[in-house]
Amino acid sequence: MKKLFSVLLSSCMIASSGAICGFTLENKASAALTNNCKSAYLMDYNSGECLYKENETARMPIASVCKVMTLTLVFDAVAEGRLNLTDTVTVSERAAGMGGSQVFLGAGCKYPVEQLIKSIIVCSANDSCVALSETVAGGEEEFVAKMNKKASDLGCSDTVFANCTGLPRDTQYSCAKDVAVMFGNLIKYEDYFKYSKIWLEDFAHDEGRTTSMTNTNKLIRKYSFCDGGKTGFTNEAGFCLASTAKKDSLRLVSVVLGASSSNDRFDSTVKMFDYGFANYKNKIVLDKSVNLNDEFAVRGGKKDSFKVRPERNGYVFTSINKDPEITHKIIPYEVKAPIAADSVVGSVEIYKDGILVDTVNLVAAENVEKASYGDYLRQNASNWAI
Repeated sequence: MKKLFSVLLSSCMIASSGAICGFTLENKASAALTNNCKSAYLMDYNSGECLYKENETARMPIASVCKVMTLTLVFDAVAEGRLNLTDTVTVSERAAGMGGSQVFLGAGCKYPVEQLIKSIIVCSANDSCVALSETVAGGEEEFVAKMNKKASDLGCSDTVFANCTGLPRDTQYSCAKDVAVMFGNLIKYEDYFKYSKIWLEDFAHDEGRTTSMTNTNKLIRKYSFCDGGKTGFTNEAGFCLASTAKKDSLRLVSVVLGASSSNDRFDSTVKMFDYGFANYKNKIVLDKSVNLNDEFAVRGGKKDSFKVRPERNGYVFTSINKDPEITHKIIPYEVKAPIAADSVVGSVEIYKDGILVDTVNLVAAENVEKASYGDYLRQNASNWAI
């Protein structure tokens, strides 16, 4: 059968960069990017490549940044259908009695899952964390076991959780690199960004009272590219922040731990983001809105071939002063009609300087109907010489 696997990438290779400050690759080594922080990490979201690090594997308390994993397990449960945003949660006495930051949930009262999630993201509500942990896993202890299992699955070997809130425990710690990995995994859920940019909102209770919520992540107002983050503070942990910012096609993830002041954590994060946007870029080498130039063959269809496109955009991450060699390999699947549009029919591997950096599914860009008996007769008749 005819195989049509070529694709032209040059038409959709779009470079974007953000030279918005004075930090360059040349001056990176001459000065630290953070102010009075014990640990820091900056990475590209798509590739996971590290751009900057300071004591990145040092184990230390992370305070409420631990809620990154709490939120992850809740969003996992929603994605898997074990929990719905519209479900209601009845708050236990224990959850209602949590100290620290909270929205003052009423014991025995019912709240929508979505509202509890929002209160954790916006104002770091400890009571909402415990209420959701009990709903998802039956109890906080069982939930914490799942938190540690998830951290292990993500390769976070310098992380141990002892509760879902980040309240001080001697046996609870993480590191800047692990936090970046965990936060990067959380923000794959687009629903997270529905709440992360809320600045001020009232949390409504059944009995008519309200609790005012103010976002603890000041960067969503201070830094135009920042659209999410999780703060943390205890006397033991100092001031901590995991955050993300996006400029054009480049999304960065930043973590600072153990800062001496709230301003230090925010100012250090801005410096790291500025450095990243000034010195790195993403090239879009596959555009999900553009079909491949050639078509894939199909057996048993009303037509012999069909159009395909990438399931998502494909990127190559690089510094702005480098022009890597980008190659690709198309891997078609053997398919038979009928084929529904958007069904996976193959994949494309993207290589940077000979190293595999991404694999993107290829999907059918159109429906292909199964050939009928009459179609086969007409096809055979057209092959007869007259």
